[in-house]
Amino acid sequence: MSAETYRDAWGIPHLRADSPHELARAQGRVTARDRAWQLEVERHRAQGTSAAFLGPEALSWDRLARRARLADTARRCFTALERKDPETAAWGRAYVDGVNEGLAENGRPAPEFARTGLTPGQWEPWTPLGVWLATHILFAGFPAKLWREHVSTHLGPEAVALFAADGPGTAGSNGWLVSGERTTTGHALIAGDPHRFIEDPGVYQQIHLSCPEFDVVGLAVPGVPGVAHFGHTGTVAWAITNAMADYQDLYRERLRRTGAGVEALGPDGAWHRAARHTETIQVAGVAGVAGGTVERETVEVEVIETDRGPVIAGGPEGLDDGTPAALSLRYPPRVTSDLGFGALLPLLRARRVADVDRALDAWTEPVNVVQAADTEGGLLHRVAGRVPVRPAANGLRPVPAWEPGHEWTGWHTPPRAGLTDGVAVMANQRGPSTPLGVEFAPPHRANRIAALLAGRERWSAADMPAIHTDTHLASATALLNHLATLTDPASPTDETVSPTHPAPPTTPTTPTTLTPLTPQATALSARLLAWDRRMDADSADAAAYAALRAAVVRRLAAHPALAPASLPPAYPEVLQPWLALVPRVAYALEHLLRADDLYGIDRAATIRAALEEVAAAPPPGAWGDTHRLAPWRALPDATGPADAPRLSGDHDCVLCTSAVPGLTDRAARGPAARYVWDLADRENSRWVVPHGASGVPGSPHHRDQQPLWLRGELAPVITDFTRLTKESDD
Repeated sequence: MSAETYRDAWGIPHLRADSPHELARAQGRVTARDRAWQLEVERHRAQGTSAAFLGPEALSWDRLARRARLADTARRCFTALERKDPETAAWGRAYVDGVNEGLAENGRPAPEFARTGLTPGQWEPWTPLGVWLATHILFAGFPAKLWREHVSTHLGPEAVALFAADGPGTAGSNGWLVSGERTTTGHALIAGDPHRFIEDPGVYQQIHLSCPEFDVVGLAVPGVPGVAHFGHTGTVAWAITNAMADYQDLYRERLRRTGAGVEALGPDGAWHRAARHTETIQVAGVAGVAGGTVERETVEVEVIETDRGPVIAGGPEGLDDGTPAALSLRYPPRVTSDLGFGALLPLLRARRVADVDRALDAWTEPVNVVQAADTEGGLLHRVAGRVPVRPAANGLRPVPAWEPGHEWTGWHTPPRAGLTDGVAVMANQRGPSTPLGVEFAPPHRANRIAALLAGRERWSAADMPAIHTDTHLASATALLNHLATLTDPASPTDETVSPTHPAPPTTPTTPTTLTPLTPQATALSARLLAWDRRMDADSADAAAYAALRAAVVRRLAAHPALAPASLPPAYPEVLQPWLALVPRVAYALEHLLRADDLYGIDRAATIRAALEEVAAAPPPGAWGDTHRLAPWRALPDATGPADAPRLSGDHDCVLCTSAVPGLTDRAARGPAARYVWDLADRENSRWVVPHGASGVPGSPHHRDQQPLWLRGELAPVITDFTRLTKESDD
């Protein structure tokens, strides 16, 4: 046997080989068969060449990828990996060999290739590292530092805390660990769901990897060997959430051109030569494929790197609008030439929690909170990843490169935590990673999961989907309390905010003297105050609440007091979502409604006007009629809103399906997978993804898991090869 490919009823690949290298080759090959289009999109995104077939909309990303030196960093990291860990480097090469074989032999490629005129290209040994880096470069949310600087400049330093929130988030997750003392089997359970942009094909690939050295099921990232974030080896299982750590810095640079190139002013007061060269980006014309060829134009990009890092925005002449600015990005893999791939093989070989713990000591990024358990009762709850030691100011906003005191001086020791009453919950809230971050998710999801787990003494794997799909929206409290004061100014409030969260103290604004509410508004107010606060797809009350919330957000964002923050600076387009005022108001609405004063804005009048607006034209249906799935596709198809699946949940629900109040009810973010790892019996574990195992439209496994995902159900994890269907010998 060299390698064998099996499939279960859901088309999930189960691979068996004689060695880890043959297994990696088989993983690359089957991934190319199932996800060829996705792999090629990710390869081009890592290289900054995606506009060559996706057109002008991809140009801003390609510019960032080139200027941030993503491909060059991946090459550096692979070269260092070959030197320090030749076994892992060879294992990665085997995966790339498999990808290239699979791309070459794929006789039924995805139709997107024909639509764009793209031909699968050649993967290099460093390409998986580039894919990983491109996938996670925005995970730490360094553009939020631009927002803090922007809002502080235009609204004052106090605005930073007012607008502190998890948004517009690029990633999150729920996860919980239940020890054996709290389960029906006496063995631990690990469950959760990573929240990411829902991509089509999906960002996670269910896979089973078996060889004499290990046998692992888990969620892989297509284009990357092994199983990094979520895995079960039979005797130990692990899972992660985003730690919300701050490990990337932005520096304001002073640059000048000389006859020899570009120089940057350093903290020593001297000008230092910066690395500089130019690259060209091919951009497909908007007409696309014409007569079998793609019309392209060429765009030149200047790539500059100072002693801090690559310049990702601006330059010696400033930003595109002439503003004198240049920003460099400093991120750990660029500094250390280490992306943490040395952890991947040890994770696959892990037998106990101690093995997972040792493997994660090599982890770099993204920085995660990890939970693990084994069949002998071992438990682990820790942070994994590399966070630099530097002044606190670096974490808040861009700092001046020419001033001393902003250097990196070492690395933080990743914190560890324990369990409370046999349970540990991670949902991007302030927790073990608090010393490493600046902003965290509101505590609502974590508090709700903890409360649900406390409601039962013993839990089983079959019980977990009820937590995955919980739709209670605790963050509705702030707006509903204000609503109550419109009819009863003496109405008590229930302002439950974590004492460690940087929200201002609560003082609801007393409404000004106004004419009575219309009967329609009075009825709507009473209806919402009686609502159960569940964002269910079939709930008309949830739709009414969402409409009121959106109206309040729009009115606050349009208020003249906030107008100075409405026009963001001319940073690259790819960074603009972090600088848009409406999403920032939407995700910080609790803080804005609970502040002692909001720049003199009469919140009572604002909410009253929003209530009358919605009462006069109420949403005609239920929440799911407008709250629909909007997955990201590199090449959008003709699917319209009416064809998209209806969704329950909301941003602060455990079922985190994130709309952008004030802009759209459609959800581009949500659970990119769900899992339950059972340490009593791995075959009692469960999992699901939003679409299916195949990325090829028309395949029977392209969308076959979506009904399960929408209903909150999970597919069984099968590891017994006698219960699988053999597909091929390779």
